[in-house]
Amino acid sequence: MLNFLRKIKNKIEVKTPPLLGGIENKIDLNLPYFNFVSFGELNKDKYFYLIKRSPGTGLFSNVTFVLNHLIICKKLGFIPVIDMENFKTIYNEKNKVKNTLNSWHYYFEPLNQYTLEEVYKSRNVLISSDKFYHFFEYNMDTNEELTEILQKDIKIKKKLYQLFLRLSKKFENKKVLGIHFRGTSYKRAQGHPLPATKKQMLAMTKKFLSKNKVDIIFLVTEEKNYLNFFQKNFPNKLFYLKSSFRSDKNDAFKVYPRKFHRYKLGRETIIETLLLSKCNHFIYLMSNVSSAAIAFNLNKEQKRYQIKNDYNSKNFFTAQYLWYLKKLLPPNLGGFKNLEI
Repeated sequence: MLNFLRKIKNKIEVKTPPLLGGIENKIDLNLPYFNFVSFGELNKDKYFYLIKRSPGTGLFSNVTFVLNHLIICKKLGFIPVIDMENFKTIYNEKNKVKNTLNSWHYYFEPLNQYTLEEVYKSRNVLISSDKFYHFFEYNMDTNEELTEILQKDIKIKKKLYQLFLRLSKKFENKKVLGIHFRGTSYKRAQGHPLPATKKQMLAMTKKFLSKNKVDIIFLVTEEKNYLNFFQKNFPNKLFYLKSSFRSDKNDAFKVYPRKFHRYKLGRETIIETLLLSKCNHFIYLMSNVSSAAIAFNLNKEQKRYQIKNDYNSKNFFTAQYLWYLKKLLPPNLGGFKNLEI
């Protein structure tokens, strides 16, 4: 395996890839240069598009990345294959999960019948960059093409989807408010939407409940402190996944408190996202999870309420403190305002 990986690595590091021979004219995107690599003599009449992202970021950020590359595949007529085995993401485990080392296949079915082993013996392989290109779409819920590919081509593993269906039975004949309450590192994320404070979220939730009758509040949060806060304020309505990992630190991928921890982080994200998509009402901050929940569109009548707190600074140092400063300041001096519902 080590020699195999070295062979791939050496071939990928081609400094000047050949031109695409006119095939790039088939699409209307301003494509950057790619690495066109020949690994062998198999499939001489086929063109493969190898999608990789290493180390990647959050699970649905990786999914959005793949969806954008699948658009390129469709326009070029290439055969997509995802390699998150040799090019590892933050979700990869050292040992096999579900009989695979490819972290994409932990959660999703293969896109077609072609295996990585076959691709790495084929003549025509176009290898993607790890970059999120400037022309890529970030929000799958606002782009019809991304939403269509997500719903038609991205198949969640059968057992994983069945787990979601079992859990969603709790929502049957109930009015459910889903809340995605971001915390931990998202408070310091450069250029990202600023998440709500506890004070804001409490006021927003109480205002919502004064106008709407719900049986269940389904909370998704990665911050343990926020879960405790909701348990204290809404003990009779609150529902959450007890198995999901939560912390008051940005350490989800820095610790390993359970077997297959990284795989489970991705599994929990998918289940919670599908359940959010199923809710009657959805309070959310724009993120890859909320975008996916909206794009899955499992409840056609869902009413949505976006948290709008402006954006964090794009400057790294300013972004580390801006949320905390705005939390302390009164609204008339630049602090957070009450959120509308």
